[in-house]
Amino acid sequence: MPPSPFSHLSRRRWLGVSSLGFLSASLPLNGRTAEPSKLAAAEPIKSCILVFHYGGPSQFETYDPKPNAPAHIRGEYKQIPTVVPGIQVGEHLPRVAKIMDRLALVRSMHHPMRNHNSAAAEVLTGRTPAGGDQELLADDVRSYPNIGSAVSYGLGSRGNLLPYVALPYTIYNVVQLPGQTPGFLGGGYDRFQVSGNPNNPDFRISSLEPPTGRAAPDLALREQLKSTLDLLPVDGRLAKMRSYQERALALVSSDKLRQSFDIAKEEAKTRDRYGRHLLGQSLLLARRLVEGGVNFVTVFDGERNGQEANWDSHEKIFPRHKQLIPPADEGYSALIEDLEARGLLESTLVIGMAEFGRTPKINGNAGRDHWPDCYTITLVGGGIRGGQVHGASDRIGAYPDRDGVTPGDLAATLLWRFGINPSLEVHDQTGRPIRLSEGQPLTGLFQ
Repeated sequence: MPPSPFSHLSRRRWLGVSSLGFLSASLPLNGRTAEPSKLAAAEPIKSCILVFHYGGPSQFETYDPKPNAPAHIRGEYKQIPTVVPGIQVGEHLPRVAKIMDRLALVRSMHHPMRNHNSAAAEVLTGRTPAGGDQELLADDVRSYPNIGSAVSYGLGSRGNLLPYVALPYTIYNVVQLPGQTPGFLGGGYDRFQVSGNPNNPDFRISSLEPPTGRAAPDLALREQLKSTLDLLPVDGRLAKMRSYQERALALVSSDKLRQSFDIAKEEAKTRDRYGRHLLGQSLLLARRLVEGGVNFVTVFDGERNGQEANWDSHEKIFPRHKQLIPPADEGYSALIEDLEARGLLESTLVIGMAEFGRTPKINGNAGRDHWPDCYTITLVGGGIRGGQVHGASDRIGAYPDRDGVTPGDLAATLLWRFGINPSLEVHDQTGRPIRLSEGQPLTGLFQ
């Protein structure tokens, strides 16, 4: 393993696109002024990076190996020790193994959704979809909001000019997978969607560039003049439209924001450390965005459904995961080291997860099928006590053996760490009161 480009910077030692669609109008919602959660005992985090491995990596081949189980459950991979005594991971995670003292493993995540679409809706919103367990479930205006949209709403005026970004694409399974939209919160809390490969030399965010021939300061002066001359009274709808116009102007006028997307400014050795592939450079871009103040970034790993398109390895899982795990190990470990070296890890929570895991039993096609009944997610930073395992699967990895965790609990934890009350009530377009989360924060994971 080559020396890390971050090794010359201070680090904690082991102690044991794009679219401006989010500017569209939304109905007013009530409740943001509710008191912050009394559970908050630590400094709220500023940012979260959610890494979503679409299709479902196998927990047996990654973070919950079962070396003592029968071969048809254990699988072909060996296990390797980590820097934390007693914690082993799959053999294709050597870089993450060396920084396991930063990670918390939750080995008891579970929910009831067995299809990709419904499972994605469950984990990306923290709520069971009203449409039930359907393979081609899709979002509508009544759907629960993506957790990034919920964070954007809950932060309110504390949020960044650009609070929520998703990259490098929207994910699909025939239809757009549910759980990616703001649902009943409305378009004003939608993601800023980046569509493009940050690994390409010509990568750019054209919608954040000022119109041709107009510098950002010129746009600001022009808008100031327009506001001075516009003395006509306005009704509520026009006032709302003007607020969105002002926000759009602020975005295209922000040199800081535009520079956050300029990944070409990174040194070659840093880009090499993340990996010169789509996932690695997407994670590097996520780091640039949180460094620039963006509150929530989702990085999708896998755009479309299918055995050869993402992690959904129903057949020949061992050669397929051998292709997929090393880039994830490279990019994820680089992200954690880089955030720590820059002093951003304590204020940034990093979550690695998928819509579900894989079956304990290897099927007749040498693959593993969908398994939401028990799988593993990772959490790093944001005040997490590293080097710990929360919960456990049973001896064959089929069901939680103790301390089961739901997507609702994860969502509540994330909101709580942002200083947002998970029990905050909002109202949809019909006036129906809905809590941002029904889960319980995992306070014991944090220092």
